[in-house]
Amino acid sequence: MAFFLTEAQVATLLTMSEALDAVERAFAAQGQAEVLNNPRQRLYLPDGVFHQMSAALLSEGVFGFKAYASFAPKTRFLVFLYDADNGNLLCVMEADRLGQVRTGAASGIATRYMARQDARTLGIIGAGWQAETQLEAVCAMRPIARVKVFSRHAERREQFAERMSQRLGISVVPADTAEEATRGSAIVVCATTAREPVLFGEWLDDGTHINAIGANALSRRELDVSVFARCHTVAVDDREQAKIESGEILTAVEARKLNWRQVIEMADIVAGRVPGRTDPAEVTLFKSLGVAMEDVAVAHVVYRKALAQGIGQSLPF
Repeated sequence: MAFFLTEAQVATLLTMSEALDAVERAFAAQGQAEVLNNPRQRLYLPDGVFHQMSAALLSEGVFGFKAYASFAPKTRFLVFLYDADNGNLLCVMEADRLGQVRTGAASGIATRYMARQDARTLGIIGAGWQAETQLEAVCAMRPIARVKVFSRHAERREQFAERMSQRLGISVVPADTAEEATRGSAIVVCATTAREPVLFGEWLDDGTHINAIGANALSRRELDVSVFARCHTVAVDDREQAKIESGEILTAVEARKLNWRQVIEMADIVAGRVPGRTDPAEVTLFKSLGVAMEDVAVAHVVYRKALAQGIGQSLPF
């Protein structure tokens, strides 16, 4: 019997630790050709956008899709999870919190494989909903001692710094500029809605690792082409989706600061075919687009826990 889970129930059931494990397993399975992943498709309507993305985790016996509608004043997310053996619907769950955690988890796994082992400092550009789990996931992978956060809105960055300092028990301080947040940071996170670059290559120290999560459309760019010129390794969660959605990478390719042969998939790193880093001085980048296999992997964790605990409302089919 299929059942439905609300946002509150998903938030109660899902932990960052579980999401990190699930996303890492998904990347490993993708590296062994045990994942089918369809890039996001968008239907542009007069007053909003409908988004749909699907994937199958053959190694775990599930498939599913995420669908969400972006209409003012909010975006509504749902994940549908199915049994890959018989096609039966297992669960429908609201997925705003799920998406926030899985996006953080993907950056966490990139940090595990690509950041320097001695990374202790983190700079964050953006202080919104997604920045919270980015910080949480990076801190799960490296013993971060100091964080600098920049947002265009001084009040927002100050509130973020206070809130996350208390939550994680580390020093999080507001920065007055994106450059200030970046310089001296061993890891840099971009989590913005920017349409023009907010991070530039000349700000980066040798050995920096970057997680860039905010721009997943051709019209958006968080990273200047000079960032790509500094990078030794550029990884994405799905190369085919990057070719459709990453305005940053396409701009860098057109500017001849990058070519597609240099863009690798995180699955190849997790599977051990390609190193995430070969030298402490290298600048590395994970360009996260957010792919369906991550949603399905994390949704499967939530489903199993809900089933075991008897949580959820039965659906009549």
